[in-house]
Order: sequence, then structure tokens, then C-alpha cells
Amino acid sequence: MQKYVIAGLIVAGFAAPAFAASSYYVAQNANTHKCSVVGKKPDGKSMIQISTSTFKSKAEALKAMKDLSECKA
Repeated sequence: MQKYVIAGLIVAGFAAPAFAASSYYVAQNANTHKCSVVGKKPDGKSMIQISTSTFKSKAEALKAMKDLSECKA
């Protein structure tokens, strides 16, 4: 039982930094011109990055999206 707990902790130790390093972006759909918060960097074709900033949390990105003039229309 102890070896399973140790193995689980090791796996969690390697996986945790990958999840913690996620970034959020404010992007605009090229067709509909509606803004949204995405967890993957926009490709510049179907989704266009509006702000040059990246955000550490979705809440920060949503707050910034409300202040951007491109997203108010």
C-alpha cells in the first residue's frame, strides 16, 4: 500500500507544475467579433488575441476583457 501512495505522490509532483503554468488570453472570434477568454494562445486566424497580456487566472482575464474597447461592442 505504501508503494502506491509514494508512486501517486511522485506522479502528482510532476503533473502539478504543468497545470499551474496555464495562461489565459482574451481573444476575439474573427467571424462573429465576440470576445472570450481562452486557455490556449489564439492562432491569429479564427481567433485573434486582443490584449498583449497573458493572465494567470480566468477571473483576471474576464476582468480585463470587460475593460477592452474591442469587446464592448
